[in-house]
Amino acid sequence: MHRLRDQDALVPQPRGSLPKACGVVVFTITMSCFGFLGPENGGWLIMAVLALTLGPLLHGIGLLAEEMLFHSNTRYRGKTVLKHMLPACGLWGRTLLTAALAGLLQYLVGHPLSNEGQYWKLLGLCSVTYTLLRSLGVLGPSDVEVSEICEGKKMNVAHGLAWSFYLGYLQLVLPHLEDSIEKFRATHQSSTSFRGRGSHRLLILIPLNSNIANKLDSEDDNIRFYDNLPELEIDRAGVRRRVYKHSVYRVQDNNGQAHDCVAEYATPLVTLYNMSHESSAGFGEPERRHQVLLFFRTLQDILDQSLECRNRYKLILIHDDHGEDPHFLSKTILRHLKQQEKEEFCLTPPPHQEVRDPFRGAGVALPSAPPMNPEPLSREPTLMYSLEEPRPLKEAVENSHY
Repeated sequence: MHRLRDQDALVPQPRGSLPKACGVVVFTITMSCFGFLGPENGGWLIMAVLALTLGPLLHGIGLLAEEMLFHSNTRYRGKTVLKHMLPACGLWGRTLLTAALAGLLQYLVGHPLSNEGQYWKLLGLCSVTYTLLRSLGVLGPSDVEVSEICEGKKMNVAHGLAWSFYLGYLQLVLPHLEDSIEKFRATHQSSTSFRGRGSHRLLILIPLNSNIANKLDSEDDNIRFYDNLPELEIDRAGVRRRVYKHSVYRVQDNNGQAHDCVAEYATPLVTLYNMSHESSAGFGEPERRHQVLLFFRTLQDILDQSLECRNRYKLILIHDDHGEDPHFLSKTILRHLKQQEKEEFCLTPPPHQEVRDPFRGAGVALPSAPPMNPEPLSREPTLMYSLEEPRPLKEAVENSHY
């Protein structure tokens, strides 16, 4: 059985900067070794930088020709070349600046080759060879680089589905969840529904295989449909009084005790599952699993920043290696409900401490005074709160006597 911390270990984290650090270390070590061979290594370094930057510039010129001839109106709507096409083709910014700086330094320092013809031949061959290999896809970005670019620029399918699920559903219904539960309890006074604080949250189930059923009770015999929360009606996208509602399920543990909760699957997972079964979508099972994990992480990040949804939800990642356990779903839900109950803090009164009277047994007569309840010498800090309604501030009253 997976523990709750395995959920965080399974979700991929954003990629770091380790490749950049490795590149800097390798470059530093190499230049340190070559630095003992002679002072002409600076010219070799400048020539290498110039050759490596001219290649991407030549490749960008080819991309620019394609964009100007065939996609100027459809993709850029006739916008200016300098403002949109050049940056899109890589002919702007760091690459152009690095090439210009390397060319200037090469002109000032000079090339390290004795024959100038060999210098231009080597520079030209490196540039055009890079352009050819890049156009053929040999030097194209790897799958890891493409994934990093898509995640960094929020271009994955999971990012769009997570934002759609939040803006189109969770942001609308979660602020009204507590009121709906209170109304439900008022109409079901004979039951003991929603006894714990953890059951007052919406449990959003996210299975890794994205294969979700229409009914929770059809997957686990320990889960029973109880009733629906009161419907929420919102005017949305031209639809008057669009109805949103949640279902209340009663989950039974091993001791036969029932626990009520509001649970449902994340509906965007249906889209991911159907896309993986459409050949035209180009979306296989490994890509689907990766997108499910990105969907979980993105949705968690969105909800963590949402003040309207705070403490009103719980994301539950459902593993797909449960070994055909028929009650795996109910056990997972109960484990998260118990975990939320353990996270609560109980405000208990401080332990009673006896206070010693310094005058007791000394034979000293004390003057009559109203009884006092001395404070203990030391005690643990506690949080003091009042259950009374807030009152307005009293006006100042003059009570001076002359």
